[in-house]
Amino acid sequence: MIFDKLVAIMAEQLGVNAQDISMDTILRDDLAVDSLDLYNLGMVLEEEFNIELPQEDMNDIETVEDVVKILKELGVEE
Repeated sequence: MIFDKLVAIMAEQLGVNAQDISMDTILRDDLAVDSLDLYNLGMVLEEEFNIELPQEDMNDIETVEDVVKILKELGVEE
């Protein structure tokens, strides 16, 4: 499932507990993600899922659910 894999990646990349991540988690507020963290996360997601994340999509990300939606739109399979 995309969400489970995403949680594992985010926990490792951002140094947070996987239990603290839900679909409603707000990256900037709940996980203290800044623009550099988001950029690095995007790079890891591109590598992991073999996709290219458009910069405008990355700028629109607020929640974990937003990331999942973008991944699905880019063809990442459940």
